[in-house]
Amino acid sequence: MSPRKRDTAPLYHPKFWPMWFGLGIFWLLNLLPWPIKRALATVLGTFIYYVIPVRRRVTLINLRLAFPDLSESDRRRLARAHYRSLALGLFETCAAWWSPLNRLPPFRIIGREHFEKAAAAGKGALVVTAHLTLLEMGARIINEQIEFNALYRDPNNRVIAWIMRRNRERHLKTAIPFEDLRALLRTLKNGGLVWYAPDQGKKTKMSEVLPFFGEPAITNVATSRIAQMSGCRVVPYFARRLPDGSYELEAFPAWENFPSGDHSADAMRVNHFIEEQVKRAPEQYFWVHKRYKRRGEGYPDVYRD
Repeated sequence: MSPRKRDTAPLYHPKFWPMWFGLGIFWLLNLLPWPIKRALATVLGTFIYYVIPVRRRVTLINLRLAFPDLSESDRRRLARAHYRSLALGLFETCAAWWSPLNRLPPFRIIGREHFEKAAAAGKGALVVTAHLTLLEMGARIINEQIEFNALYRDPNNRVIAWIMRRNRERHLKTAIPFEDLRALLRTLKNGGLVWYAPDQGKKTKMSEVLPFFGEPAITNVATSRIAQMSGCRVVPYFARRLPDGSYELEAFPAWENFPSGDHSADAMRVNHFIEEQVKRAPEQYFWVHKRYKRRGEGYPDVYRD
């Protein structure tokens, strides 16, 4: 198979115009009041779930594996709620990129002192969290309160990648490419706080097959390795959207005995933390991701038709 050619067309090329047009529509929708945006998200999420079922099957498989005790009707109800959460996440992303602070919804931060303590220690911190539908909103709110850096990986769509990188660099102190280990270690050793979500497994030398919600999944075991190499602290953090439309962002005390010397056990500690937090608002986790793929020999391909 020949290697895939790299797309070098300029971003103003006509083939990108539909994407720019779509972004323009969302820029305009971002000017609407939040009650209207939430109502639109409910309609949009429901429409996509039933009419354009992008990854609906993946979502239902993930929920079946993660919540085997739920009835099929409850899992489908949760999947519909997840699609509405994804749609609202689009509006939240637009607000995080383009709105001033006074136009963001109300929020509160619990445990801010844990960020401040980690920053004051001068050794840097990995702020460990997960991929949530409100990812961009949570990152924007936190960065308005305390200076943050973040790891990121460009999406395949070049227009989205450009605008995402541009806006993250505008709101964050530094946006660090996910594969740039040297930049990450340098930032940590300079005392920076780095947003880090290790929950989307990729089969590499830094991964193992470990339980996630009780089901074997490719798991990133690099968290404790990075902490070991840099001497940084590891501060768990999670964000959630509340029923009243406000946001709650919670930081927890830096983990003691981390790294422990057992990278697998440390990765399981990360997994258990994410599981506990996801259960508090399960519709807000990123269930459309194929979390249980490419596990290796001896494990079935749960996403095969």
